[in-house]
Amino acid sequence: MTAQSTATTAATRRLRIRHTTRVAYTQAAVLSHNEVRMTPLTLPGQTTLDSRVTIRPAATTWSYWDYWGTQVTAFELMDPHADLTITASSLVETAPPGTLPPAPGWPAIAERTAGSRLLEFAGPTARTTVPPKLVKKARKAAMGLDPHGTAVAVSAMVADQVSYLPGVTGVNTSAAEAWDQGAGVCQDIAHVTIALLRGLGLPTRYVSGYLHPERDAELHRPVAGQSHAWVEYWAGDWHGYDPTNRTRPDESHVVVGRGRDYDDVTPHKGIYRGVAGGPPEVTVEFTRVA
Repeated sequence: MTAQSTATTAATRRLRIRHTTRVAYTQAAVLSHNEVRMTPLTLPGQTTLDSRVTIRPAATTWSYWDYWGTQVTAFELMDPHADLTITASSLVETAPPGTLPPAPGWPAIAERTAGSRLLEFAGPTARTTVPPKLVKKARKAAMGLDPHGTAVAVSAMVADQVSYLPGVTGVNTSAAEAWDQGAGVCQDIAHVTIALLRGLGLPTRYVSGYLHPERDAELHRPVAGQSHAWVEYWAGDWHGYDPTNRTRPDESHVVVGRGRDYDDVTPHKGIYRGVAGGPPEVTVEFTRVA
């Protein structure tokens, strides 16, 4: 995960993304079942022109949409295999965000949330639970602000406390742990932001995707990067905010999936029969082609 350092119109861009995950087993795995969530969505402002997932050793794959609206590629390997390589390649056209519309009032948001699917994004999960005193602090930081202003103020409060520092947290770190530690990656910053916005009555979901690390990258020059995470809050519609970089998502952001937290949109998860191996090796390469 990261922090940000033609034939199309000047405002849009095309990004080629290559996401590779390699798993090496201590001893050959006898069987494995896997799910991959690495296919970018087609949305307003984002069009997936091409996307494919390849597996080595070769395996038959099938795709479906999960409950949260993310495309899943699933496959099984029945024969013994010493390693597994998953490569997701995509070509995505993105556009800058439009003008942010006025937000409805807090009573209207509460009324719409009650009894609707927004409730799924309004309560805490194991990863997005924080102490009440922290929610109280966020409420003070957002005093008198509308939902848009609240999202910005709370995101700034989180980014001020949780410094972007890779390697100090893991995929199982909770929002409360990241806050107390004062450091983490974009996944942790997103989880803390989600916890606080939900605590203030704003339905908020976790977004998994990519962020090109160089806004002014040269055309056709590959750039190493990582996956990225940010949030979307509901204020009449879903609106994104990237608390790690203190900005609204733009044409450098690519959405892959959304859910309540990281567990709903894990890029790769699976089970296998065999001896435990080391952590997977993950590389992400971006190439701006237009």
